[in-house]
Amino acid sequence: MIPSLRKTRIIATLGPVSETSERLRELMQAGVNIFRLNMSHAHHDTIRKVVPMIRQIAQELGLVVGILMDTQGPAVRTGDLPSKFELKVGDILEFTVRGAQSEETYSVNVNYDGLIDDISEGDVMLVDNGVLHLKVLSKQNNRIRCEVLTPGPLGSRRHINLPGVRVNLPPLTEKDIADVILGCELEVDFIALSFCREANDILEMKRLIEKNHGTARVIAKIEDQSAVKFIEEIIEATDAVMIARGDLGVECPMEELPIIQRRIMKKTIQLGRPVIVATHLLESMIENPVPTRAEITDVANAVFEQADAIMLSGETTVGKYPVECVRVMDRVARRIERSGYAAYAKQTELENEHQKTTRAGVSLANSLPDSALVVFTSRGFMADYASQLRPQTAPIFAITSSEIVARQLILNWGTHPIVASTDQGTKQIFSDVEEILLKRSLVEKGNSLVILSDLEEGDKNVDSIELRKI
Repeated sequence: MIPSLRKTRIIATLGPVSETSERLRELMQAGVNIFRLNMSHAHHDTIRKVVPMIRQIAQELGLVVGILMDTQGPAVRTGDLPSKFELKVGDILEFTVRGAQSEETYSVNVNYDGLIDDISEGDVMLVDNGVLHLKVLSKQNNRIRCEVLTPGPLGSRRHINLPGVRVNLPPLTEKDIADVILGCELEVDFIALSFCREANDILEMKRLIEKNHGTARVIAKIEDQSAVKFIEEIIEATDAVMIARGDLGVECPMEELPIIQRRIMKKTIQLGRPVIVATHLLESMIENPVPTRAEITDVANAVFEQADAIMLSGETTVGKYPVECVRVMDRVARRIERSGYAAYAKQTELENEHQKTTRAGVSLANSLPDSALVVFTSRGFMADYASQLRPQTAPIFAITSSEIVARQLILNWGTHPIVASTDQGTKQIFSDVEEILLKRSLVEKGNSLVILSDLEEGDKNVDSIELRKI
């Protein structure tokens, strides 16, 4: 019998409670597949320290663990305040740009000088994940005068959302560029583009990575209405998608968010891009040792719809129970994966012979009980295709000689990368892999292996399918 291996990946964000070597080890052992570096808060000195630490611990544990650098992106934020404002309905708050001064009791500067040009009288500004709603009354002399519509505190460096307003910020800020250069230097596996608005934003990120000799795959973060509008073009341009429901839920009507999430998940799976569901999955566990029942259902729905990965943010950066959060996700994912799935992959769009060859292999594995897919791949593409097709029960063992490719494949649903030499003859390669799988108790004698390969033979890449019994 093939062991039950979790197909859904778990991403954990690093922060003050999770950056020690002891805690990193605990998180990996609990089931983390990828660590996220949030560049809105992380410093370069910390990143230089933690990346080698992750690599070393993963090697010691014999695990393939990826690293995702999440850029801050072109966010509009308030400046620093000496102390929080406690705002009431009807209060006046002025936002200032370009060094303007305000005589109002409540005023704060904004990091984006063009805000006063982009916004109009009557627009509604949402601050701090939508906690504060403000109506623009007037704008003059680099001051934007607003009326407070909902009460609440305003602290330093709070994010501003402008639903329906086209903000003319570049896709990459100077800080983002510096962070990406660092990520390329440290060979991180994924780089996420925050507040992606169109396909050209992704292409600009890819050019920057290539210019700095990076190998990272690009993740488009879907966070505003513009991204939703151009979602198909973005999915086609990017390597993976993150549904960042925090800002997206502020930018869009709340009742539309589940519909948007489902539509994006369907389209990413159909077009063959990994999809990550992020934000607020186990938010209550920042303070509490157990999640709410609604959170369990939220995680379960993402797993049922066959998201490639589910992500923890505040739960593992500042929360009291980071390891317990990972264990909850692992437990829920394993159970839901045994109960059925949404089958979006049935509508997958196959464009080339490699994908069609892979479908034949997946169909064969689906027809055989106690089977596994073994995919030999040099650049990861055939393993990508196999994951895209979501095999019914067979795990995907992706065999590659490249550690970089293996770490990138760890994001893919149902894929378990194994680094092994593929230089020797085909017969010896198959024998070695069988031995590895048996030694790790991933298969048993009598199991069927459907073997897919896109390895080079001479100066050609040859696709092949083979059925073997251990």
